[in-house]
Amino acid sequence: MSLPVTVLDYGIGNLLNVVRAFEHCGAAVTVLREAPTTVPSIDRLVLPGVGAFGDGMAELRRRGFDELVGRFAATGRPFLGICVGLQMMFDASDEMGDHAGLGLLRGPVKAVPPTGVDRCPHRIPHIGWRALEPAAKWESTVLADMEPRERVYFVHSFAAQPLDPGVRLADVDYDGVRICAAVHQDNLYGCQFHPERSAEGGLNVLKRFLAL
Repeated sequence: MSLPVTVLDYGIGNLLNVVRAFEHCGAAVTVLREAPTTVPSIDRLVLPGVGAFGDGMAELRRRGFDELVGRFAATGRPFLGICVGLQMMFDASDEMGDHAGLGLLRGPVKAVPPTGVDRCPHRIPHIGWRALEPAAKWESTVLADMEPRERVYFVHSFAAQPLDPGVRLADVDYDGVRICAAVHQDNLYGCQFHPERSAEGGLNVLKRFLAL
């Protein structure tokens, strides 16, 4: 039986690839383009994201998705933010100005440092395959089928900085700079990397989310 998942379409995001990846994993995907008045019919909710934090939040508010996400998160049902979708779960970002986020998790979103710990410049945006390093136990989470040091795909210039270190599920090392790669708190999950572009390992993340 196909497992239902709802993906938010707010005009900014890697929507098609996310939908196709979930369908490949056996999900029955519903794409939501405007906020309903209630959330009982939503079993699992996904917030994808590509682009700027401020633009994303503006579109979420315009479509009423900010309130929908807040109400859904309070139900205890599984929620997943991807890339900028993860970032918008946090309090705020200073990307191209100061922008308030959804406030589901405490902490700011800041620019990835332009240099490594050796102070040598490195590429920004941070693009490419990086090895995940556990920041907490992965069992019973969306990363349960991943191996430590398994490589996943990133494209981003900003990253969340959780105030509660217990929220961090995985990190990556970028020339000695620790970047938050995945978060987890109760029913809330977020991946800074793109599971829909991370080969079999990424698909395993989506399958685990569907099984929650």
